[in-house]
Amino acid sequence: MNVMNHVCRAARLALFACVLAAVGCSSYSWRPSVPETYRTVSVPTFRNESDVTELGSVMTTQGLREFQREGTFKIRREGDAALEVQGIVKQAGSASGGYDRRTGLRLSSYDFSASVQVSVIDKRNGRVLVDNRTYKATATYTASQDLTTAQRDASGRLAEDLARQIVDDITNLNFREQKEKSK
Repeated sequence: MNVMNHVCRAARLALFACVLAAVGCSSYSWRPSVPETYRTVSVPTFRNESDVTELGSVMTTQGLREFQREGTFKIRREGDAALEVQGIVKQAGSASGGYDRRTGLRLSSYDFSASVQVSVIDKRNGRVLVDNRTYKATATYTASQDLTTAQRDASGRLAEDLARQIVDDITNLNFREQKEKSK
């Protein structure tokens, strides 16, 4: 009889845990929080005000790839999208990163960093949803024979990091709040 009480108690506890889990997860949804009317985006080429050539194009390409990877938004031409992401590469450059102690403190890596300002425009009514928000990222590359190629590779990784930050922020925008502000 004692074993039977333990089994019943364990079954009740398991049932109680399942009910708690079901209640706790009942409001969760796998659907994106972005309303259907906002799920198209255009990304014109980022303006490059830095000294690093082609960084605006690299940022734009990585931004488009990140929107595709994330999957909430469909990419459209400028006139056909609900949202437009406008970006300006404000600053980019390399600085000494690390030193190799084994070779007489010779430079072994560089830190490549960039700062980008992004605005998100609701093209349907002209409202600015995000106004010149600044994003920053850093990528490291080794001090090898071919610094130009190493920096180009680092710029791709840097742009990927920035694109992920931007798309995450846009995906997490409170579109209901934005809708209420426009009224």
